[in-house]
Amino acid sequence: MSSLRLVPANTTKAASVQDTKGSFGLHDTLQYGPRGLAVEIKSQGSLKDRLENWEETQDNLKLNLQRNVHGMHLPMRVLMERKLVATQPNFMGSLMGTSNVHLDVLMGRDETIEPADVFLGMDSGHPVDVRKEFERRYNL
Repeated sequence: MSSLRLVPANTTKAASVQDTKGSFGLHDTLQYGPRGLAVEIKSQGSLKDRLENWEETQDNLKLNLQRNVHGMHLPMRVLMERKLVATQPNFMGSLMGTSNVHLDVLMGRDETIEPADVFLGMDSGHPVDVRKEFERRYNL
């Protein structure tokens, strides 16, 4: 059955020592594998996990709705176009940074503004002189 989930699901927590203890009250490594302390002392809430999976969940919802309305061909076509565009080099070169305009359009991110779109790698430290860049490129 397809998932028409609007919000990412809660991630299931791995088994703790209380869930995996054997007859002696210790973790049963043979049955449950090595004990993961990082999972047991995890202090982050599930909100962070949900936010990390937000775009993937929304994308799956859109693809499933397209499949239900138009048939299987539309999501397959969209996924093939995304894969094709993701493997092609960016036609804008270094002016657009590392973003792929075509992929942004296909993913529906063409109308959103993110910090990478505004700053264009300004975190490197050296300022960009547009005039010198144009003179260098076009030999003016």
